[in-house]
Amino acid sequence: MDSIKEQLRQHFLQIVSLTDEEFEYIWSHFTIRKYKKRQFLIQEGETVKYHFWVSKGLLKSSYTDESGKEHILQFAMEDWWISDYLALYNHMPASLSVDCIEDSEVLAILEDDRQKLAREIHAFSNFFLQKKNGGYVGLQQRILLLLFKNPRERYERLQQLQPRLLQRVPKTLLASYLGVSRESLSRLYQGAVGL
Repeated sequence: MDSIKEQLRQHFLQIVSLTDEEFEYIWSHFTIRKYKKRQFLIQEGETVKYHFWVSKGLLKSSYTDESGKEHILQFAMEDWWISDYLALYNHMPASLSVDCIEDSEVLAILEDDRQKLAREIHAFSNFFLQKKNGGYVGLQQRILLLLFKNPRERYERLQQLQPRLLQRVPKTLLASYLGVSRESLSRLYQGAVGL
């Protein structure tokens, strides 16, 4: 438990300063959860109450359309946050599923507790504000890539920004995330290897 606690402390310290007392109080609001590969943290239609911070492993959030096709919105590996934010903030059933690509360990915090801590500790509030802003910027960049860049450019951008992620995500899931077929991804991968 001490290593995951220190990992979370370092995660906060990348953005804000906290006293030992503040961090201990924040830590008391998190719970450690372990999940196996393919296990769900959130399923479509469920109530969503938690933010999840990944200590170890790899997760994905996705939407399944009426035809049964999965559309991947986000991957989350170590030091990343994930949830169904639309459901969490608007108190509505989940429209996304969040599940594990690898065996994973996460820290979970209730949205109610996060709000309480944000009211009580200015640095904690600032931390989440910066994380939300970063997430918004990342989402905007992803949308622009999907709208205006071809598959090769999307693949190369992901390769540039997240090389570790490319090594860990199965090709089928990566193809869904990039909005291409598995075969097209293989061609992109072959072309990238030859670069």
